[in-house]
Amino acid sequence: MKHLIRFHKAFLPAVIFSAVLIAFSLIGLVTKGFNLGVDFQAGINQYIMLAYPAADVSYTGDGTPVLTIGEDTATVVFSGATVEGRTIEYDLRTVGTINDLAAAMSAEGITLAIRDGSGLSADLLVPTYQGDFILSDTPVLVHRAPKDASESFGSIDRIRSAVSAIGSVSVQNVGGKDSMQYIIRVRDDGTDRSFSEKIPGLIGAAVQKEFGAGTYVAMSTDYVGARFSQDLADNSWKVTLFTILVIMAYATFRFKFQYAVGAILAILHDAVMMVGFIVWTGMEFNTSSIAAILTILGYSINDTIVIFDRIREDKRLAPTDKYTTILDRSITETLGRTVITSVTTLLAVFALYIFTSGSIKDFALALIVGIVSGTYSTIFVATSFVLFWDHMKHRKLEAQAVHSVPVKQAH
Repeated sequence: MKHLIRFHKAFLPAVIFSAVLIAFSLIGLVTKGFNLGVDFQAGINQYIMLAYPAADVSYTGDGTPVLTIGEDTATVVFSGATVEGRTIEYDLRTVGTINDLAAAMSAEGITLAIRDGSGLSADLLVPTYQGDFILSDTPVLVHRAPKDASESFGSIDRIRSAVSAIGSVSVQNVGGKDSMQYIIRVRDDGTDRSFSEKIPGLIGAAVQKEFGAGTYVAMSTDYVGARFSQDLADNSWKVTLFTILVIMAYATFRFKFQYAVGAILAILHDAVMMVGFIVWTGMEFNTSSIAAILTILGYSINDTIVIFDRIREDKRLAPTDKYTTILDRSITETLGRTVITSVTTLLAVFALYIFTSGSIKDFALALIVGIVSGTYSTIFVATSFVLFWDHMKHRKLEAQAVHSVPVKQAH
């Protein structure tokens, strides 16, 4: 090795720096607390989409046809006592325009009365997310997505403004910027027993008041009860604590106790750093946040084990060298591997952060912070504790040696 980086000289400043960050994180946790998502607090997740009213579909013949619109196909299933059961499928990618689809359906007695976009491709039709349409003489409304970004008319700020009067609400984008798909989360404080039945209707009314009648598509609705959210919160902390204990047991078995404590201090450092980041940025704390923390614990301990393995090997190869030299040599020898692993992982996580939105984007951002913290803590937290332990052990041995020296008595 041509150049040995003296990492141990930065151990003390790094420990002070980490202590300040940990204190800052804990202060934020006590004073601000988490911005809990609906995963950990009772409420409703309403997944919605803004779209154009495309056509009214009705049927006046025999039997009861059921219409299902998927991503690429529209399916009509005929059933009833007076008709022979049969299924008709329309490939939305090849059938042509919405007007062409209407002509094809009219041959089966189904009326597709077009409101908008007759000349646009039929594959713009929005899927029937929350159940199929039972066709009758009462028309049902089908929607179409924007043909391109120029037809996008929604924004997250307008959605927030529209639903702000409903209660404690948070809104996130889903999909791309111009997808006009959102998650609306409304928290349940437990005072309204009809909360789960009433809120979806209030959301739909508020959104249509802002953007116009027929522009609202309910994609899915998830309700989280108070008991479930509490159980989820309790289990999340138990899983995190169990993970830390297992890692400590593994590190103790593979190395020595001081290495296990150093590894645990490093991953606790990373967990607190991520918690502080989530608290101070106001990021929503949900199950994705727990997943990000557990992911970083695994990432950090893997990096730490690699360095500890090299320390053990270098100590066996050069038992007479100073311990600080062994630590510096081991970290320097594994530095290239550490940097390459961190950078390549960050490239993938940055891609998630840039090209996604919503909870995935928050998950990626938390991972970015965790990877940087994990790389730092492996070098400057876990290893510095091992050095501190060795230093204290030698001081204890020196003190014992001094006390064991016999005192000569005067004659």
